[in-house]
Amino acid sequence: MATVHTRAGRAARGRLTALASSTPERAKQAAHDLDVERHEPDAHALATARDLDVVHVCSPNHLHAEHALAALHAGTHVICEKPLATTAAQAARLVHAAHAADRVAAVPFVYRYHPMARQARALVAGGELGTVLTLDASYLQDWMLQASDDNWRAREEAGGPSRAFADIGSHLCDLIEFVTGQRIHRLTARTRTVFTSRGDHPVTNEDIAALIVELGDGALGTLLISQLAPGRKNSLTLELHGTRQSVRFEQERPEELWIGRPNGSQTVLRDPRTAAPDSARMSPLPAGHPLGYQDAFTAFVTDVYSAIRGHVPAGMPTFADGLRAVRLTEAVLASARDNGAWIDTAPDTEERV
Repeated sequence: MATVHTRAGRAARGRLTALASSTPERAKQAAHDLDVERHEPDAHALATARDLDVVHVCSPNHLHAEHALAALHAGTHVICEKPLATTAAQAARLVHAAHAADRVAAVPFVYRYHPMARQARALVAGGELGTVLTLDASYLQDWMLQASDDNWRAREEAGGPSRAFADIGSHLCDLIEFVTGQRIHRLTARTRTVFTSRGDHPVTNEDIAALIVELGDGALGTLLISQLAPGRKNSLTLELHGTRQSVRFEQERPEELWIGRPNGSQTVLRDPRTAAPDSARMSPLPAGHPLGYQDAFTAFVTDVYSAIRGHVPAGMPTFADGLRAVRLTEAVLASARDNGAWIDTAPDTEERV
């Protein structure tokens, strides 16, 4: 992810001044590979460096809260990878710290930066779908399909108590709430850990999560999150069904929206000339010149850097959104432990900061 952040930072006209890694030797190599001016001996030295405007936290999950908090206490703006923290209590502390420091603090829920996701949001807000009744959503990958597939995220001490949901389900829920303009007020969930060991270590966090959710306006939805879906590399899909029409966004086909109607359906292609203003703002290239994930990430970082300069970009995900995701993650785990009990997840004041 540091590579993705680096590309986005440069494209957003940032100067890449310094980085740190797990050891000074790895930091030196990363600075060379990513063409960053210098390397610091450790994350604390980076967070407290006096010549930085913003710190990007791309460390393993269990270090996010520590590294982001150090940067905020040093008076630096922060972009922190999700999950913002591995517990809601830690995430709430970060929200309060960002507010107290009066610093811009953002979490890269970047799928909301695809122009056609913004177009879907505009359709919902404009009443084109009518009343949203149901939704069908999934986020499927296959990179952990075999027992021999391993990653630090599969170790709870580094990745946290949730893997599949915290890693990708959080993105899916953020997009649902962003596009519909509604919060998930209740959920029931089941999780499954298919392989209880990987490599030389036990695994306790989940490979798969299945949810039923109820939005604040009563719409019902089904969500499937899996890192064991053969052939699916990064398949995030959101389909909304309203009383007038349906809309479907697929992250692997980001230039398109499917619009469903009783008397016929169509595929709408990205075109900033005819798009809603917020969608057009995310389209730096004309129609027919495909945009993708890195473009969405760059748009996110550009918005954060704009916020640091004093502007207020529409729809920028903040630490409050990161806290929201951690609380939903804890609700999923609580429901799964209680055999699919319904858990209330209506947002509170902290999640609206």
